[in-house]
Amino acid sequence: MPSEVVTPAEAWAEMSSGGAAYVDVRSRMEFDAGHPQDAWNVPLLDHDAYGRMVPNEAFVTTLTGHFAKDARLIVGCQAGHRSAHAMGLLRAAGFENVSDCAAGWGGARDEVGRLIAKGWPACGLPTSRHALAGRDWPSLDRGSSAKS
Repeated sequence: MPSEVVTPAEAWAEMSSGGAAYVDVRSRMEFDAGHPQDAWNVPLLDHDAYGRMVPNEAFVTTLTGHFAKDARLIVGCQAGHRSAHAMGLLRAAGFENVSDCAAGWGGARDEVGRLIAKGWPACGLPTSRHALAGRDWPSLDRGSSAKS
């Protein structure tokens, strides 16, 4: 089993070698504002029609439809809280090879808000504001499946 926690640099190294898929579990709005290059967006929470953040009931089923249970997945969010929860949900659903990119996009902070680990862009890693075809939440939510 892989390490439970990886740094953004470790995540990028695995992605660049073709060994892992990065699943950004932030909302569509957060993802669209910037995300790790080549990431998939499957929000753990997302905005409803009224702008409230609500759980994405299709989170696990969407990933099950697109990835085999033994696929190497790295989940990341803004600072590590949502991704840690997402990793737990995926492991409970039978995904065997999941890690948390704990510093996520914005970096990890201590209990008083001090930065303790740099996030993806602060590490100088490749970013994008455009998802690869089929990797944005509206495309994935349409129910198509193509297991990796």
